[in-house]
Formats: sequence, C-alpha cells, structure tokens
Amino acid sequence: MPATTPFKKHITAFLEYLEVDRGLSNATITNYSFYLHRFADYIEEEANVLSVDKITKELVHKFRLYLNRLTDYKDEELLKKNTQNYHLIALRGFLKYLAKNDIKSMAAEKIELAKQQERHVEFLEGDDLSRILAAPLSEGESLPGLRDKAMLELFFSTGLRVSELAKLNIEDVNLSKDEFSIRGKGKKVRIVFLSNEAKTWIKKYLDKRQDLNPFLFINVDRASKNQDGGLTPRSIERIVAKYAKVAGIMKQVTPHTLRHSYATDLLINGADIRSVQAMLGHSSITTTQVYTHITDKQLREVHKNFHDKKKAK
Repeated sequence: MPATTPFKKHITAFLEYLEVDRGLSNATITNYSFYLHRFADYIEEEANVLSVDKITKELVHKFRLYLNRLTDYKDEELLKKNTQNYHLIALRGFLKYLAKNDIKSMAAEKIELAKQQERHVEFLEGDDLSRILAAPLSEGESLPGLRDKAMLELFFSTGLRVSELAKLNIEDVNLSKDEFSIRGKGKKVRIVFLSNEAKTWIKKYLDKRQDLNPFLFINVDRASKNQDGGLTPRSIERIVAKYAKVAGIMKQVTPHTLRHSYATDLLINGADIRSVQAMLGHSSITTTQVYTHITDKQLREVHKNFHDKKKAK
C-alpha cells in the first residue's frame, strides 16, 4: 500500500469534515474523494508536489489542460465540461476548508470554472404528455398497467428523482393527505404534493395488489427472482422508455424528463422559481434556473398580450 502524503492526509481530514460537519451523503463524499485524489495524483506525478502549500495557479492550469484532454473510460469520449467543473468545484471546496483552518495554500477564489454551453432540458407537454400518461392503460387495467400508470402520475405530480421513487414504501405515501415527505439528495427532507390523479391511480393499483411487499412499486412478474424488494431505478427507466415508444414519442424519455416536465409545467403556470427550487429539492437556485429559458416563449406571449395596451387602443 503506497505511503500517504501530507497532501492526502489533508484530503482525508476534509472528507471527514464533509461527513461529520456538513452531513453530506456518502455518494457526494465518494465523488469529492475521487476528484481530489485525481488532482493529488496528477500534481505528484507532474511536479512531485506532496504538500498543499505548493499548489499554484500554474499547476491548476496544467491540471485543467489534462482534464480537457482526458478520455472518459465509459464512452471513450473527452470529459464533458460539467465533469471537468466537478473536479474544480471539489478543489475549490478543499482550498476553502484549508483557509478556514489556517492551513497555507492557494486561494480558492483564483480557480474559475470552465464555461459551459447552455444546458438543454428535455421535457414533455401537451399531447406528448397526455399520451405517455395514458399509455399504461392501453390494454386495460391489469396489475402491471395500474402500477405503471400510478408511477407515471406520481412522477408528474411530485417531480421525484428516480432514486427517490424507487425507495418509496407504501407507508410513506398517505393517500388521505395531499402531501408526504421525502428524503432526497444530501439526506435533505422536503415535502412533495399529490395530485388527485396520482392519488386515484395509486389507490387503484394498491387495491389490486395481493402481497405483503412493503415497497410501493414492485415487480409484478411472478417469474421474477426479486419478489421481496422494490423496482430498481434501472427497471423504472426501462418502463418509462417503453411507454414513450407506445405513446409515439420519438425523442429519448427518462424519469428525469418527467421531472423536467413537472418543473416546466409549474413555471409556465405561474409558479415562482424559489418555490420550484424547494419542490425539486435543489440546494442552489442556480440549478433551478436551467428551466427559466424554457419559459421565455411564455413570457414573450405575456408581454405581447398585456404590455402597453393603452397604445393599442
């Protein structure tokens, strides 16, 4: 096992701080660890830097060049700008932690993130949305059809992430109320709200079930080996993709597309962005602002229809 350098000892202390003081999730801490150790390994090999006080703007610049030319092992393509930025965000957080603890190093403010192209958000509306929500019942109210109808309605009613929906137990969703709490990213708890449609179809689905499985969405195929657990996120993704095809939707549709559709529907119908941020469980308003350009067309129509009506008379 290789010796731990002073640099990597500081990384370990930072990760422990994220876990204990910041209460971040294991997944987030694992990502921070990966990004920071990649940086530490690079500057050790490139410049034999083993301590944090030797980090310089020039070294960070070289690391950015390295990331920009690095091939992702998953798809053998160059690292995307947002992935490069995750490394830099982790490094900035680490440098801020060092400064907070009076440990000499480079100032975090000197690191600028790479410019990214405007993110394109796929969402469904109008006929496409109506068709995919109706698709599970195309062959009647069978148990699989009711399960999938309830699932799609719940996605559109709440904007849940696929991981959040997969973890739901029956007891988590109180159908006598219009809301329930969910523990999302970073172990943060938020309230989500049930539409009448979602409540109706969840009830029909549960009334049809004759099992003791505590999970809300389960595999109803008797040949399945997984009779005691819930559907996996991957299984849910396949179900959503299946109904997109049934509905005749040509573009790729995922559970996250339904989350985007939920957020877009709220904004177009007048919800303020801070409320949408809370309902989606975004820790930063910047994440939610990706949806605002979607509503630009709607705002143009409002301006056209309501602005300066006196001159039109």
